[in-house]
Amino acid sequence: MMTERAMTTVQVFDPAMCCSTGVCGPQVDPHLATFESDLRWLGTQGAQVTRYNLGQEPGAFAENDVVRTVLQSGGEEALPVILVDGRLRWTGQYPTRDELAAAAAAVPAAQACCVPTEQASGCC
Repeated sequence: MMTERAMTTVQVFDPAMCCSTGVCGPQVDPHLATFESDLRWLGTQGAQVTRYNLGQEPGAFAENDVVRTVLQSGGEEALPVILVDGRLRWTGQYPTRDELAAAAAAVPAAQACCVPTEQASGCC
């Protein structure tokens, strides 16, 4: 679960893709499918996750100062741009679930079952 603090926001600014997740069409990129799953998991941990697709929502890219600066210096090759709580965390790559969890202060899935509670000892 998320630590007790304000809700973490994660914004993903993707390159132009055929759909918002990039997991469509005849050849699905397994990395994009994994990342989509990781974002959904992060949402279940209490994070607010928003994705923007350059091909469908170019205004979101132009309106965000951080993203606009990254694109001006690195071009579309710098995508994806991923912000956590408005701060730049990644450019040009999709992070792993553990990296997302660390950035959002969430418990990684591999450790989630090992957290002690009143009913469980913390051993999986």
